[in-house]
Amino acid sequence: MGEVRPNTGSEPGEEEGMQRIPLLTPYKMGNFRLSHRIVLAPLTRQRSFNNVPQPHAIPYYSQRATKGGFLVAEATGVSDTAQGYPNTPGIWTKEQTDAWKPIVEAVHAKGAVFFCQIWHCGRVSNTGFQPNGHPPISSTFRELAPQLRANGVDMARFSPPRQLRTDEIPKIVNDFRIAARNALEAGFDGVEIHGAHGYLIEQFFKDQANDRTDEYGGSLENRCRFGLEIVEAVSNEIGADRVGIRLSPFANYMECGDSNPEALGLYLAEALNKYGILYCHMIEPRMKSVGVKSECAESLTPMRKSFKGTFIVAGGYDREDGNKAVAENRTDLVAYGRHFLANPDLPKRFELDAPLNEYKRETFYAPEPVLGYTDYPFLEETDAFQGTT
Repeated sequence: MGEVRPNTGSEPGEEEGMQRIPLLTPYKMGNFRLSHRIVLAPLTRQRSFNNVPQPHAIPYYSQRATKGGFLVAEATGVSDTAQGYPNTPGIWTKEQTDAWKPIVEAVHAKGAVFFCQIWHCGRVSNTGFQPNGHPPISSTFRELAPQLRANGVDMARFSPPRQLRTDEIPKIVNDFRIAARNALEAGFDGVEIHGAHGYLIEQFFKDQANDRTDEYGGSLENRCRFGLEIVEAVSNEIGADRVGIRLSPFANYMECGDSNPEALGLYLAEALNKYGILYCHMIEPRMKSVGVKSECAESLTPMRKSFKGTFIVAGGYDREDGNKAVAENRTDLVAYGRHFLANPDLPKRFELDAPLNEYKRETFYAPEPVLGYTDYPFLEETDAFQGTT
């Protein structure tokens, strides 16, 4: 537990004499038996109109599901104060929970494991997304500067946040607990708590954003208290063996950097062991900002060695370095975002070392239910188009 783990099992379809592909070796994640180590990362797609998952998500997720595969659903709001982007799904109402059910059923019909990522945007929001036009909540009163949207054209503008009072924090913790319960009611196998990318939980973790003077601010232990209370509440509600968390200690998304990210990551990796959760999903240090991969001497290795459950890495991976990370026991699983978005059959393409479809960034967050969503071709379709067999 937390030590170097040997890769056991053989690649699906492997013939004697063929080279093993580390990403395609089986792995036992708690009670879940995975046939390969390629994970669909949680990807915001902004196609859940009025925060309700839509039927067009059924083909989207089921296209990417394989027997023994592991998928994490897009970030899903835990309450009506959690929103910060248009048309992102929620799971705090019965309507939302029921709308997830056929999506989850379609993924399970393919034999895959499916977790729901639960989140709260915190100050990455504005009054237009908040009930009754109230300010968004955060660890701080500090307002975010406008940010260029992913389309490279529009600017996102954020309202001045309201710092949560100490006595309000248990209510937010409870929102995550109820969301986790609803996720299991919808049929999900578990939940991933979103503690990364500058959203509410990370606004407490990071000293660039957290300027509190109560028991939720100041020291490393205090800044991590809120996130760990959520982990404890969710684990108590649905079982720690169904709980993961995503962290990005080295990143500075949404003005959410930290003066000592390695200490933060190591503290969290060790603290999470107390709760016995299933996995820790960490963003590579090279991903300092969204979509930008850079050379970096920092490493997740100390966190990998400290955390006793399954370790998942994400951030700028391709086939080659994903295989290398698994082969060198730097991780158990590798999460893929943009490549899996554009290649619904990514495990098969990696198995055959086949060319990948190019992703279309301009369609990532379009409301279109087909274009840039479920219309990326499978390998067989690509071969047929090119006249090959």
